[in-house]
Amino acid sequence: MENKNQPNLELIRHSTAHVMAAAVCRIYKDVKLDIGPSIDTGFYYDFDLSERISPEDFPAIEKQMIHIIEEDLPFQRIEVPRDEAIDILKQAGQTYKLNRLKDIPDEATISFYRCGDFIDLCRGPHLESTGRIKAFTLLSVAGSYFRGLETNPMLQRLYGTAAISRKNLDYQLKQLEESRKRDHRKLGKELDLFSIQEDTGPGLVFWHPKAARIRTIIEDFWRKEHFKHGYDIVYTPHIGRANLWETSGHLDFYRENMYSPMDIEGKDYFVRPMNCPFHIQVYKSDKRSYRDLPLRWAELGTVYRYEKSGVLHGLFRVRGFTQDDAHIFCTPGQIESEIRRTVKFALNIWKTFGFSDIKAYLSTRPEKAVGEDSKWEQATASLENALIAESIPYEVEKGGGAFYGPKIDLAVKDAIGREWQMSTVQFDFNMPTRFKMGYIGEDGKEAQPYMVHRALLGSLERFLGILIEHYAGAFPLWLAPEQVRVLPIADAQIEHADNIAEQLRANGFRTSVDRKSGKIGAKIRNAQIEKIPYMVIIGAKEIESEQLSIRSRTKGDIGAMNALDFITTLRLEEEERGKK
Repeated sequence: MENKNQPNLELIRHSTAHVMAAAVCRIYKDVKLDIGPSIDTGFYYDFDLSERISPEDFPAIEKQMIHIIEEDLPFQRIEVPRDEAIDILKQAGQTYKLNRLKDIPDEATISFYRCGDFIDLCRGPHLESTGRIKAFTLLSVAGSYFRGLETNPMLQRLYGTAAISRKNLDYQLKQLEESRKRDHRKLGKELDLFSIQEDTGPGLVFWHPKAARIRTIIEDFWRKEHFKHGYDIVYTPHIGRANLWETSGHLDFYRENMYSPMDIEGKDYFVRPMNCPFHIQVYKSDKRSYRDLPLRWAELGTVYRYEKSGVLHGLFRVRGFTQDDAHIFCTPGQIESEIRRTVKFALNIWKTFGFSDIKAYLSTRPEKAVGEDSKWEQATASLENALIAESIPYEVEKGGGAFYGPKIDLAVKDAIGREWQMSTVQFDFNMPTRFKMGYIGEDGKEAQPYMVHRALLGSLERFLGILIEHYAGAFPLWLAPEQVRVLPIADAQIEHADNIAEQLRANGFRTSVDRKSGKIGAKIRNAQIEKIPYMVIIGAKEIESEQLSIRSRTKGDIGAMNALDFITTLRLEEEERGKK
């Protein structure tokens, strides 16, 4: 939809956020500004002002935004020394911006952007002028704590979106409306899948029986596929001594995301934020030879990371989650083939779950990095060759790799075209050195193995959220927590309904019986609302004919068949997973 002559969407949205802030400052008095970034769905800006903004105020704000756009005010970048920046913000009474100024490193350039009488601390970039903004709308308003901390002041967060044209904006709004319908938090409650209970702990997920059933299906499939692809599965501890995290570097670089240590017999222990140091410990538990490699070890390991309450978001951003994690230890000569088989494995997994539109992002060496140049070159080439071999479209993000190695991120598009970054294949030249990992090479000398971090599904929590939204809660038969519901028309048919359900369960199908009193129409409606793939209606006629009246969630009534034929139909549909 966008072309090369148009500014990119992020630039449009960020510039529109500034125009919205300028409009708010024209309408209201003593407005204190915080941040106004571009986000996936548009943009927002956080304000502190005495008056409460409501949706009824949107037309007035939008009208003022139109005036600012029609004035075609240039976005002027102003670079100033830190002392001058402090003076500007103090004179304007912008206390939140003063606080944000502390985040800017001493060596970094400090810049403001001016459009008309509005000036804002911002690194940019922006459009040439406000007149380049063609289509926008305000969406909603919500509360937001400054820096996401509940102990800080509550600000008003005003959301909007913008596009390169009215036609594109209309398309975006339809997408947003569809996204709202598919919101996993809403559907998760309606379908009784999961809950996050504030009194127990924000960001900690309770998997209810239906979601737990889905998780079991995913885990069973995950384990079977890993064994088939030459992996071994390991289980490692949930806590480890401080010295482990010192060696790995987590206590130096990641401590703010780790939970406070616990004292056990005078030693500090930390709950694990990651699994990799434990997999390395398994590797180091024995001497390794080149004949032992490659080693492919996978784990569904539960980890805990401290996330500020302001960034927690349903299943997408939590504090406790189970990582679909694996590590590959191999020789330099095995790297190329290992990466290719890993990428191919990831593609097969995603297609099975119903995602076929897949794109890759290849992140290369940043300016500051560890590891020999030859290793970086070989690793980057192996990643790129794997993408080419599997015909995966990709973009190169130059300098976007971690300091310890290049990586591939695979992104999938869901049913309504949203892109989700999922699988990661990440080289690590840091950990093998820190942990002094080695193996005996063909020449009899000590060598250091290559180490690859690999995640396919990411976290099970986030993956469930994506599945809910991709399928709008209507899971395919093989993933549905309840595949069949048997609906007796009257109490007299309950015993026969139980017998049918037992036969289906004996054949491996997740089946329940609706024993509630009420008309059959209401039972059918309830099953449809709960998105059950198949309904079996049992009345006196069905008992007499020894047939089942079958209703499909998607096709409606599909006629009568005997139990064995219905079981065959279900098996065939399950086997088709990922092929449609």
